Amino acid sequence: MGQAIRITNLDHTAGELRQLAAKAKEAAVVRRLLALALLLEGKSRTEAATQTGMQRQTLRDWVHRYNAEGVAGLASRVGPGPAPLLSDQQMAELRALVVAGPDPERDGVVRWRCVDLREQIIRRFSVSFHERSVGKLLRKLRLTQLQPRPYHPKKDAAAQEAFKKTSLPW
Repeated sequence: MGQAIRITNLDHTAGELRQLAAKAKEAAVVRRLLALALLLEGKSRTEAATQTGMQRQTLRDWVHRYNAEGVAGLASRVGPGPAPLLSDQQMAELRALVVAGPDPERDGVVRWRCVDLREQIIRRFSVSFHERSVGKLLRKLRLTQLQPRPYHPKKDAAAQEAFKKTSLPW
């Protein structure tokens, strides 16, 4: 059987921990405070863990956090997540690229699609993204996928006007 654990942080009594649990908004913190209160009242680790819906080992870990950090240490922590693949400078460069639009002769496209931007990102930054992730990057940059209809670079405005004058009105 496991070795007995001791609560060395005696800043709060069992009653005070129960009062703090009544005021806490996060359910997980409430369970942890109640488990600690049960331990301070003399219950075994197994009993306290069972009554509060956790394993003995989990309760042991929370006791260590409470001893080290007090009540604030009982709050759940969220990790920072993965580091972004593109730096802020690279994101600014990508934004400028998208806003400027493609050069049909150099880039071979009339408007940017996520597939085309993906290839540009690979070529410029040596970072590979999925096509859908490129769309997420665009949303992060507050760029929309709605674009004006592209026009052909060799269009003839005079021929269009002449066509409008000769066509039948419906």
